[in-house]
Amino acid sequence: MSAGQQQLQALSQELQEIQGTIETLQTTVEGIRQDQREIDDAVEAIENLESDSVVQVPLGGGAYVRATVDDIDELIVELGADYAAEFERDRAVETLENKRARLDDRIDEVTERISELEAESTQLEQQAQQIQQQALQQQMQGMQGQGDRDE
Repeated sequence: MSAGQQQLQALSQELQEIQGTIETLQTTVEGIRQDQREIDDAVEAIENLESDSVVQVPLGGGAYVRATVDDIDELIVELGADYAAEFERDRAVETLENKRARLDDRIDEVTERISELEAESTQLEQQAQQIQQQALQQQMQGMQGQGDRDE
């Protein structure tokens, strides 16, 4: 295997790894966006819900139970790392909105990393094209040299 072929193989492998990382990061962004949609739904529900409302409460595994809300003034909000805290209604909404803002920041970070990887991928693709062009030129020169000898 020539040095050019080895370089192309290494670049190809590196490009595949970068592409896999980009796909993983894109999946991460979609997961974060889903979390944001859930926060938006929760904020909307908190703002529209009143005491004595009947709601469907998820139990897990796709099962729900119908329940009556006795008091909407106190809510429990998940904080992360398996912690939750009780808040008054306005503070609960504020906490969820802050959580959403942190998710926006995380999306920005991940999107920036995706852009960096895409730029790196473009650079590697250009290197591969240059190597292929050089190999083609060497092949052409070899054929010309052989043609000159035949005459």
